[in-house]
Amino acid sequence: MAKKAAPKSMTPAEIARLPYRPGVGIVLFNQRGQVFVAQRIDNPGPAWQMPQGGIDKGEEPLAAAWREMHEEIGTDRARYVGESKDWLQYDLPDDLIPLIWKGRFRGQRQKWFAFRFLGDDRDVNIDTKHPEFSSWRWAELEELPDLIVPFKRRLYEELVAEFAPLVGRPVSARK
Repeated sequence: MAKKAAPKSMTPAEIARLPYRPGVGIVLFNQRGQVFVAQRIDNPGPAWQMPQGGIDKGEEPLAAAWREMHEEIGTDRARYVGESKDWLQYDLPDDLIPLIWKGRFRGQRQKWFAFRFLGDDRDVNIDTKHPEFSSWRWAELEELPDLIVPFKRRLYEELVAEFAPLVGRPVSARK
């Protein structure tokens, strides 16, 4: 059996020329104002995140968010609440760029959508056709930046600030 070649590292100039992958993210609030987070199946360390994914060619961002919600957590029992004012982006660490999305993108540029979950916990099914998560839970909105991988922390801080009014209760400041 032939050995797989290690991905080649990229120079800063090569990385700077790469585009951002267009994507969406989902902030799914339960009735208590907590947010759905799930542990990535492909990361051995703690890597909790909200559902997110790419936008297919010709697909509208909101339609992509509904599709990603169903594909990643097995439900669309939700009501659309709002969306981020701007597109937000994050950069992958340089060593991950050749490994993720076949090295075609330097990170993601995402539109985030907020939804209110209308179901109960039995409606969530992360054992989907192509599972991305090993476990899930509800978290307080202000916890999110501490749960995510470090390279996405700033983006999650922006989301907490922007979506705090949708929680339906006061959000405490981070310590």
